[in-house]
Amino acid sequence: MLDQSTICAIATSPGMGAIATIRLSGEKALEIADSVFQSPKTGKKLAAEKPNTLHFGSISDGKELIDEVVVGIFRAPHSFTGEEVVEITCHGSVYIQQRILQLLITRGARMALPGEFTQRAFLNGKMDLSQAEAVADLIASTNRAAQKVAINQMRGGFSSELTALRGQLLHFIAMIELELDFSEEDVEFADREQLKELVARIERIIRKLKDSFQLGNVIKNGIPVAIVGETNVGKSTLLNALLNEEKAIVSDIHGTTRDVIEDVVNIHGTAFRFFDTAGIRETTDKIETIGIERSYNKLDQATIVILVVDTQNRFETVVSRIAKIRKRISGQHLIIAANKVDHGLPETIDKLNEIPLGDNEKLIFIAAKQKTNLELLISEMQHAVSLDSISEDAVIVTNTRHFEALSRAHESIERVQLGLKNLISGDFLAQDIRECLHYLGEITGEISTDEILGHIFKNFCIGK
Repeated sequence: MLDQSTICAIATSPGMGAIATIRLSGEKALEIADSVFQSPKTGKKLAAEKPNTLHFGSISDGKELIDEVVVGIFRAPHSFTGEEVVEITCHGSVYIQQRILQLLITRGARMALPGEFTQRAFLNGKMDLSQAEAVADLIASTNRAAQKVAINQMRGGFSSELTALRGQLLHFIAMIELELDFSEEDVEFADREQLKELVARIERIIRKLKDSFQLGNVIKNGIPVAIVGETNVGKSTLLNALLNEEKAIVSDIHGTTRDVIEDVVNIHGTAFRFFDTAGIRETTDKIETIGIERSYNKLDQATIVILVVDTQNRFETVVSRIAKIRKRISGQHLIIAANKVDHGLPETIDKLNEIPLGDNEKLIFIAAKQKTNLELLISEMQHAVSLDSISEDAVIVTNTRHFEALSRAHESIERVQLGLKNLISGDFLAQDIRECLHYLGEITGEISTDEILGHIFKNFCIGK
């Protein structure tokens, strides 16, 4: 049941700033705002003003002036929450924010719970559940691709795909269940070949959405990049150059990096999650051995592998290092960063230029300490994932809950395909279709529980 109480919260970032916004939502929002707001120009009550308008005035506690403010009015149902909404923009003093908030609470409002404004928007039909979750994703977006995907989902791009799928499935199940009603007459309302084509099309769409989660996870959390290589080839120096800070310890002593150092940085609008790994070499040191094993594990998790090799070494040594890493990776984009090119052996550099490269491989000569060709390396990293090519209309799954629901929906529709192939009865087909509909409905909130809603909205900001 929707709580009818009037809620309030600071909607802007916590702390002191130039201005702050306090949001009220609920059936008594205008009444509570009117009890503390005075307009020196018109003297009119906010409840008598037109919707979607701004009003200058002051907030007072009795005769005590608290602040001069600008108040925005949004009338139900044409507001973010679908309720009466008032937004008070005051000066950004923490003291002033808290005084106004306390004043509103004494006049009948209560503090909003995390995500309660967006939850009310969902419960009032202003958006579905996937759009509500996109609000949180948009706030948390740290790169251009994540912002694009969140905007599209918030505008209903993902919801439209799911609504179309559910519509086709509902048509399918209606035909099947109509046959069940006339089972004694042995009537077939649904052409089985047409049903097979419909289910195959639905299966392809669900699979495509499910498979997009791999890219979506990269967009949301940063592209995983493993920096690997032998000891003392310049891995930590390269990481520090990419992060533009002294994150990793740089030393001439072999085995200095014994664990995986991880950090995320936004470079030209793309988020990269870098892993500086322990130098790969033969060692009897137990701790260093554990670090090397973790280095190999990060190879499997990475989308891009940067293999740092030292051009001061002989060509045969460098090539053997490249061959060793090639055997350990599968499908990742490999960038061979030939480091220390400013002091490298001419013979090694010349021969490296001639080595054959695979489709997902690139050779770049760098000097990490001097940041030589660093931009070229970054450009290749961006090209490897091509996030800039993602259109604003692209439907990409970034939410783990959505991925799990799509995975279960995909299992259900595969059972329907198998059932049609094996000519099983319509009642069994109908059960699997209902299951698929259930999981798709969980994503948009057409089928939801208090437990699901509580889990989703507890992670929102208070005031959103």
